[in-house]
Amino acid sequence: MNYDMTEGNIMGNLLKFAFPIMIGNMLQQLYNIVDTLIVGRYLGEHALAAVGSSYTLMVFVTSIILGLCMGSSAFFSMQFGSRSYDRLEKGIFIAFVSIGGVAVFLNLLVYAGLAGILLFMRVPETVVPLMREYLVWIFAGIMATFLYNFVANLLRAVGNSIVPLCFLGISAVCNIILDILFIRSFGWGVAGAAIATVISQYLAGLGILAYYLLKYPNLKVKRENRCFDGKILKELAGLSSLTCLQQSIMNFGILMVQGLVNSFGAVVMAAFAAAVKIDSFAYAPVQDFGNAFSTYVAQNYGAGKEERIRKGMRDAVLSAFFFCLLITILVIGFAGTLMSLFIDKNSVETIAVGVGYLRIEAAFYFGIGLLFLFYGYYRAINKPGISVVLTITSLGTRVALAYLLSAIPAVGVKGIWMSVPIGWVLADIVGTCYYMHYKKWRNEN
Repeated sequence: MNYDMTEGNIMGNLLKFAFPIMIGNMLQQLYNIVDTLIVGRYLGEHALAAVGSSYTLMVFVTSIILGLCMGSSAFFSMQFGSRSYDRLEKGIFIAFVSIGGVAVFLNLLVYAGLAGILLFMRVPETVVPLMREYLVWIFAGIMATFLYNFVANLLRAVGNSIVPLCFLGISAVCNIILDILFIRSFGWGVAGAAIATVISQYLAGLGILAYYLLKYPNLKVKRENRCFDGKILKELAGLSSLTCLQQSIMNFGILMVQGLVNSFGAVVMAAFAAAVKIDSFAYAPVQDFGNAFSTYVAQNYGAGKEERIRKGMRDAVLSAFFFCLLITILVIGFAGTLMSLFIDKNSVETIAVGVGYLRIEAAFYFGIGLLFLFYGYYRAINKPGISVVLTITSLGTRVALAYLLSAIPAVGVKGIWMSVPIGWVLADIVGTCYYMHYKKWRNEN
């Protein structure tokens, strides 16, 4: 089903559109969690540390592709909202060729620089062989990530969030089955976990591409629109490059933090690997709500409906607040139980480190919930540069404080955890101030 969010009940349409995206990302997070859980249970803490650290690296690499796809999606939504179908088709062609080229380049680059990457991430010698083995296989899924995210963002831009969910669900089930088969039955170790993920990624990527080509003849690019339009390329570059920069800065900061975590040894690495998966799963719905909100704003921005955008922002903030409050209570209350799903109960130190991380982060979930709304809003009104400013504020604070606080003996690794919510809050303050300024400017003009 396609949703035209320029008409009708604001929250009704927004939630109907957002819900499949939320479920889809939760499925994706779920199979990441199952991957981590199986590795932790069957292969031990060193393997868990290797896979967890590799996951952070892969998120950084694929965030470049995801950022470009998300930026293009904002352009697609604007053209769909304004009914400019020829510009939409030209944009699809230009974006596919350009982002596909970036994906190929990235794939070659990470293989060529594998040794340097491991050195940069300060991986302990006991973990290096496992992490190298995992990365050699997992890097093969980069092109599949491009295919899935490009088509999924295109379909969401025109209001279809159901189909991406279906293909992601199939991929998630496949990944879980293959994980159990390759690790538990075949004994392939961390390589088995990576191969299972890559096969599942290609299933989702090729599957959704085939669906788009067969079921969306109205979005297939006609021959006359398979060309490079300089104006459209400039618009796409403006949206996509800044969104890509935002995503890359955010995840590069996380990668630097991962390197700092690695310096504390395998126990902290394993605890961090498990806790981050729980953390990501907990706030994934509000992140996806922010992405759905971006489509809502972009469609209404393209249609020139300013008042509808303002009402949507108010309702979205209230919804995010109540959701984050609920998740905060659950994660703080069950932090120990959640960690024990990944880590053997006898590993008391590892569980304690993870619980400390979760309780600090969970107390401030609304901070990141509001930040995701700002990211989506500024991307949709063609001001992605503000999203970059917010990301630099959040991640710059996080990285600087992580290194400073963790160096204090009395604080130690908790300093890394404390730096995260401080960064969220500062970025929210900046985002709110600019929102009020922009709102006042629009009213006066």
